[in-house]
Amino acid sequence: MEIKRVFDLIERYATLYPEKPDALAAKVDGRWQTWSAREFVSKTDELSYGLLQMGVQPGDKIATLSNNRPEWNVVDLGMMRIGAIHVPVYPTISNADLRFILEDAEVSLVFVSSLELWDKVHAVTADNPRIKAIYTFDQIPGKQHWSEIFQAGSAHPNQERVKFICAGINENDLATLLYTSGTTGFPKGVMLSHRNIISQLYAARHLAPVDQHSRALSFLPLNHVYERVLSYLYMFLGVSIYYAESIEKVADNLREVQPEIFGCVPRLFEKVYDRIVAKGSELSGIKRKLFFWALDLGLRFEQKGANGPVYELKLRLARKLIFSKWQEALGGKVKAAVSGGAALQPRLARVFWAAGIPILEGYGLTETSPVICVNTLKPDGLRFGTVGKTIEHVEVRIAPDGEILCKGPNVMLGYYKRPDLTAEMIDSEGWLHTGDIGELVDGQYLRITDRKKEIFKTSGGKYIVPQAIENKLKESRFIEQAMVIGENRKFPAALVVPNFIFVREWANRKGIALSDDNQALVNDARIKERIMREVNMVNESLGSFEAIKKIELMPREWSIDRGEMTPKLSLKRKVILEANNALVDRLYSE
Repeated sequence: MEIKRVFDLIERYATLYPEKPDALAAKVDGRWQTWSAREFVSKTDELSYGLLQMGVQPGDKIATLSNNRPEWNVVDLGMMRIGAIHVPVYPTISNADLRFILEDAEVSLVFVSSLELWDKVHAVTADNPRIKAIYTFDQIPGKQHWSEIFQAGSAHPNQERVKFICAGINENDLATLLYTSGTTGFPKGVMLSHRNIISQLYAARHLAPVDQHSRALSFLPLNHVYERVLSYLYMFLGVSIYYAESIEKVADNLREVQPEIFGCVPRLFEKVYDRIVAKGSELSGIKRKLFFWALDLGLRFEQKGANGPVYELKLRLARKLIFSKWQEALGGKVKAAVSGGAALQPRLARVFWAAGIPILEGYGLTETSPVICVNTLKPDGLRFGTVGKTIEHVEVRIAPDGEILCKGPNVMLGYYKRPDLTAEMIDSEGWLHTGDIGELVDGQYLRITDRKKEIFKTSGGKYIVPQAIENKLKESRFIEQAMVIGENRKFPAALVVPNFIFVREWANRKGIALSDDNQALVNDARIKERIMREVNMVNESLGSFEAIKKIELMPREWSIDRGEMTPKLSLKRKVILEANNALVDRLYSE
């Protein structure tokens, strides 16, 4: 059944999977509660009718601030069926950015999941006359609950009006407005059409090894295009979507749900890997030797038996003895994990593939709906160290300065109210300028090398590519996060967040007494010297001009909540630098 608009997914679902018992699921009061396909479809219908009865018109903007939950999907598809534009917002966004988005997008209704978010929205909209109501998903005394909309819809099921509006919506019409802050400046509203999003579903429909008998665990924020389009793909394929309780509960939920697929970001894969290695380090005797034998084997993994029959025999043994436990930790049924949002360390891709857990690393932007390239399970569909081949109907070319350009049905309509920024991003020939630097390996597989705007010059005129160095630094078990600095300075340096858990375990093994206070730990000369040894090992692979000469240790991780990272976990370099100006100046003056 061919579809052209995002909300056509509902009719398709009702036609192909009418008896599905768990189209959507979420944990409520400690128990998984499922939404059948019939319930999902009927609730979406009722929401459409209710919004019409409340006076919502095609083109009106409706915002959501919520955790991942089935209610989000109902609101998303229900509003689209009557031509309203969805403006999903990250729940931990700053008040200043929230105020800007709600005003800039001219939002009239807001849905929130909790009292905390109701208070947050109310605080920035008290003087906004456009906001007609704030509805909650949770039952909160004294607040308008979203069930009021269903009551209005049930009382006035205006099916003909909905059909009439649906018939008038074109595939090239605006479907959603996604505000992306990137690493600097005010948020920009990315306008994505129905065609932008639907093109992704058709391009990826044969790439995911799942079907209507499969389950997905969803824990990345639905307000971001990456997880959102993944959820549409799951619906397209009939996959059951189970929403994790929280990031902290993902490990438990993986074991409970036993999904065949899930989307992730490299930062979380890094944490999973570090925890696995930490547990392996606690073993002793033959168990410890077996663990690190298997780990070393995995880090050397090559596809298609390229390492030879002896290696493959050892790998089968390692999978049975060691890697089977990794699979069990992820539920035991994972056929693929999708990685995006940032660069995945090739060693992590290798070791998880060796463990029988294929990570399909992809690449894209909010502005490209999002996927441009992805590694796949197809023959010749994978190349470690790259983000794979371009998806169907999408073109990539490398500009003379190394910037990656993209053209295809996935390229956004433009930035909302910002034709000037749109013209900077999309040239007269329709090529979108990604701002990333890359190269095509063997003319097919795209390798990202850095962000164009993040490459900087030292005072000696040498160009430094920080992200590539940072990824190498983070391969150390001692290092949790790193940011390379040195623009217009004499040499590159780095701000380093230690892996506090591992550092304390290491110190305990060495008989070194450390304070429980992180600030005291990063001020400890022994720790700084040990981490500098890790940095120097990376320096051996770098040119002399790009080697890290000095480091400063940071007492806590950088986070989204503090505005130091974007929602997809990219460093906000300017914010981090400004917060640590004195520290950086001291580093370069010593």
